[in-house]
This record gives sequence, C-alpha cells and structure tokens, in this order.
Amino acid sequence: MEIAISGGTGFIGKALSAHLAAQGHTVYILTRHSGITSANRNIQYLKWSAQDPALPIRSLDAFINLAGEPINSGRWTESKKAQILNSRVDTVKGILRQLQALPRKPKVFINASAIGYYGPSPDKTFTEDDRRPGHDFLAQTVVRWEEEAGKAEEMGIRTVLTRFGIVLGQKGGALPRIVLPYKLFIGGTVGSGRQWMSWVHLDDVVGMLAFALENEAVRGPLNITAPAPVTMKEFGQTIAKVIRRPHWIPVPAFALKLLLGEMSTLVLDGQRVLPERAVQHGYVHKYPDLQQALHNILT
Repeated sequence: MEIAISGGTGFIGKALSAHLAAQGHTVYILTRHSGITSANRNIQYLKWSAQDPALPIRSLDAFINLAGEPINSGRWTESKKAQILNSRVDTVKGILRQLQALPRKPKVFINASAIGYYGPSPDKTFTEDDRRPGHDFLAQTVVRWEEEAGKAEEMGIRTVLTRFGIVLGQKGGALPRIVLPYKLFIGGTVGSGRQWMSWVHLDDVVGMLAFALENEAVRGPLNITAPAPVTMKEFGQTIAKVIRRPHWIPVPAFALKLLLGEMSTLVLDGQRVLPERAVQHGYVHKYPDLQQALHNILT
C-alpha cells in the first residue's frame, strides 16, 4: 500500500512508520520541514502543509492523520484552547480538500482522536457505542474534530476515528514524566487516586492502527486502549513495583490545580474506556496487562 502520514515525525508516527515500512508498505511522511531523508527505502519525507493547494503525491491507498497541537504544552489559556481546537479542525479541513482533488481517492482515512470524547467519570465504563460526548473542553474539541473528519465518508472514503487513551512508551508520551518522581524516590498517588487511567502500550497503538488500516470492516469510532484500565493509584503502585521504588508521597489535587489550572484535568480526571470494537473485530492485544506493559518498557 501507499500510505501518507501527517504528524509522522512524532512519538506515535515514528513507531507506526517503521512498522508499516517493515511490512513492505511505502510510507510518505508529510512534514513542514524540508531536507529530511530516511535510511529506509520504504519511507519518504515530503514537505507539506494542510494549507497547500494539493498533496505532493497523486496516488494513495490510505491517509493517516496524527497531526495536532499538543494538549499538554502549557496552561490552557483561552488563546491556547483556541489553538488546540483550530489546529485539529483546520488540519482536517485542509487534508480533506487535498484528498478531494486527487484523481483517485484513498480507500481509508484514519484520523487520530481521543477518549476525551466521553468526558470524565469516576464510575461509568465507556465503549464506542456511547454516543453522548462529555461537556468539558476536551470532549467538545474531539466532537468538532471528529465531525470534520467524518466528512471523508461523504467522499466515499472509509473513515476510522481512532480515540487514543494514555499511550505508554519509552521515549515519549506521558510515561517518562510520570515515572520520574518514582526514580527520585518521591512517587505517590496523584489526586484522589480513584480516577481511571485508560492506558495502552505503544506497540498496541501501532498494532491497532495497522489493524484498522487493513480491516475493511472497521469504520467510525475505534477506542485505542488496553482492555484493562486501572485507577491512578493502581497505576502508581504498579510503576513502583516494576522499578522497585516506594509509592508513598501523595500529590494533592489542589496543588496540581494551582500549578496547571484547567489542564490539571489530564491527571486529576479520567474515564474507564474499553476497546470493544477492536476486540469484536478480532484484534488481540500484545500487552493487555499493565504490569506486563510497564515491565517491557521500564526494565
């Protein structure tokens, strides 16, 4: 397959590109930077922007959009929130305009999204069948994002809305920052500890994206999470166990709210989200268990 990936230079994009290239696919990584090359003959870097009049390639089997302003890079001022929302919506608008101009449309469009769609809850369990989004900033951002991405279906392109949980990996994502206090012997429960963490190993993110790419029965929302979410307290205790450090100094919610403002919701609130659709279609997780996943990453 010929596959274009926007946001392909990031944490998930690098791992996904390497996997797809190893499977024999031709991967075009679309980037704003010029002059980047790859030693892998199946990976090509192409200068691109969603505002360009056309794609730098004329034939594609699939387009995977992983691009978007990071949500954890600074306090959520009103201008920052607008930037987070607009970067996602405007990028998708540009991509669909470019896909519309192709003489042959790709068979599938996969758009990165987030489990933030469901909104925080201390007790509910969410699957793709839950169609009522939350009311907070993240949920409403995802709603707008997915509404725009869903227009690819109107163009006759199978569209998958991949809702990522908290991605765990060695060289990126949230895990290195979460683990650091434990390495310094000051790790402990964050907030109440009862908030849910719907996590997923990076290898399963790559696996589930490849699964969605190849499985024509998969379309619409797809939760990219492990089948066994845990509470924040259990998550911290498991880290401590795996790296043999104490779990003892708590981080109170009020301190995080003072430090991070509204962005503190990323660690103080959560939701229990299951990957029901992927499992129903036959995907088998490589790392369904948190301790197994952390042992692979941290040891």
